[in-house]
Amino acid sequence: MTKLDDKLNYLFYGDNLSVLRDRDYFPKECVDLVYLDPPFKSNQDYNVLFAEKDGEQSAAQILAFEDTWRWDQSAAAAYKDVLKHGGKTAETLKALKNILETSDMMAYLAMMAPRLIELKRVMKPTASIYLHCDPTASHYLKMLMDAVFGAENFRNEIVWQRTSARSDSRKFNHVHDIVLFYTKTDGFIWNVQRTEYSPEYLAKFYRNIDPATGKAFSSSDLLAAGTRKGSSGQPWRGIDPNDVKRHWAIPRFVIEQYGIKAETTQEKLDALDELGLIFWPKDGKRPRFKRFLDDMIGVVLKSIWTDIPPLSAQSKEKLGYPTQKPEALLERIIQASSNPKDTVLDPFCGCGTTVAAAQKLGRRWIGIDITHLAISLIKHRLYTTYKDEPKRKRPKYEVMGEPADVSGARALAEADKYQFQYWALGLVGARPHEPKKGSDRGIDGKLFFNDEGDRGKTKTIVLSVKGGHVQVSHIRDLRGVIEREEAEIGVLITLNEPTRDMKKEAADAGFYTSPNISGSQHTRIQILTIEELLSGSRIDIPTTGSGNNTHKRSPSANDGKENGPESERIEWE
Repeated sequence: MTKLDDKLNYLFYGDNLSVLRDRDYFPKECVDLVYLDPPFKSNQDYNVLFAEKDGEQSAAQILAFEDTWRWDQSAAAAYKDVLKHGGKTAETLKALKNILETSDMMAYLAMMAPRLIELKRVMKPTASIYLHCDPTASHYLKMLMDAVFGAENFRNEIVWQRTSARSDSRKFNHVHDIVLFYTKTDGFIWNVQRTEYSPEYLAKFYRNIDPATGKAFSSSDLLAAGTRKGSSGQPWRGIDPNDVKRHWAIPRFVIEQYGIKAETTQEKLDALDELGLIFWPKDGKRPRFKRFLDDMIGVVLKSIWTDIPPLSAQSKEKLGYPTQKPEALLERIIQASSNPKDTVLDPFCGCGTTVAAAQKLGRRWIGIDITHLAISLIKHRLYTTYKDEPKRKRPKYEVMGEPADVSGARALAEADKYQFQYWALGLVGARPHEPKKGSDRGIDGKLFFNDEGDRGKTKTIVLSVKGGHVQVSHIRDLRGVIEREEAEIGVLITLNEPTRDMKKEAADAGFYTSPNISGSQHTRIQILTIEELLSGSRIDIPTTGSGNNTHKRSPSANDGKENGPESERIEWE
């Protein structure tokens, strides 16, 4: 294992605790910002949704993992490991166990504690961490984070209104998430974030129009409480502030903003009046300072965020991942707590929203996820976003923990056949297939293509993945699946070499002839080994028409077109 290249971005496949504990990859104080959204108790399996054949909202769902944490040997081991090292975190976890016993919540907290400890270790002194959670767990997590990071480093509990309406019964509608914002020290990076003024605010305070410029403005008092003996307490233009027991008070930012060099308060007021920045009421008394709307830079962001809507079904950004967050939410966090070229880490990166936002904002990023399905989705997301960009603007990244050769693929197949299947399908850009009930009926994945133009019929390629022994019956079965599903092409992806009889059986299936102008022919049943795919082989698929329609596409970085990053280290189809 080697040290990470600080000019590259990284996707890690694996358990984030094991990955973070690797000191070669993650030495002390190497990360500028952490965002994590660890799942807990959404009372559903996490399903990843893909585009249906026609590219519209999909009904197909792929089980990725369950988000219910249970008290088992792993949770108990994590709990004991934290207690072994002692300190505030151990005492807090012990106290929580007295309350929660061996519940699912306690399992969740026991698994989160060592991860938070490792995240603190890799954070720079100037770094921040944002933990996104449901109110179900936020109060327990806050206690845990107080123990790990110190209560003095708690900055905000951010409330994000993620939806506008629900059908909760016998309680107030639950429409928000919590984001806990902590820092490692008091010397953290902070860039003030501002939002636009609300229409109600503008209507109330910016209803005046300057006759000379036609600009909207509000007015603020130029007098402050108390009398003064200096020039700020002297009359100006016949108005004596002492009459109302006040003094002249010109905001410092006004003097700086307009570059006023005058010495006395009266000279400064004269300068402001010459610039047309003094508003004289009709009664001629109590002049006020004009605040032009064009000069205002927005209202400082507060801890309740209602201006970032959730992703709608029609959003171009939506990939169908159930826990997907809007890029605008991550962009705000990244802009507030990091600077360009800083490193952003997401240890539960899911479908890659943090990755996408960090890439867009010129930050270096590292994502970790425990499923090959998530890694495949992120690679596809980057691909569709940046494919049409100049090479210099495409993300440069490496995927760590994925098989790099046949022996690695064999080890994955032996360890977890489903992760092997997800990984193998990702090599060809296919989506996994989830049957509605019963067995998979011979289908592990699907690809869709259109070789008849935008209005033509979308066609299907069915895929079968084998990580063990293969025989001629597998080809016959695939041939039957093609006929049953009315698919155009069938592909067998195999870890082991196909037999001579298998190749003959595949050849006997003939060809699919594309109806496009060229009338190209494509082998109806194709056999591809893992070794061939790792060497660059690809499925023989018609390339005319509207192309591959398998996955929902992220908006392109190039003028909003729905195309999209070719990595220097990743070979795209």
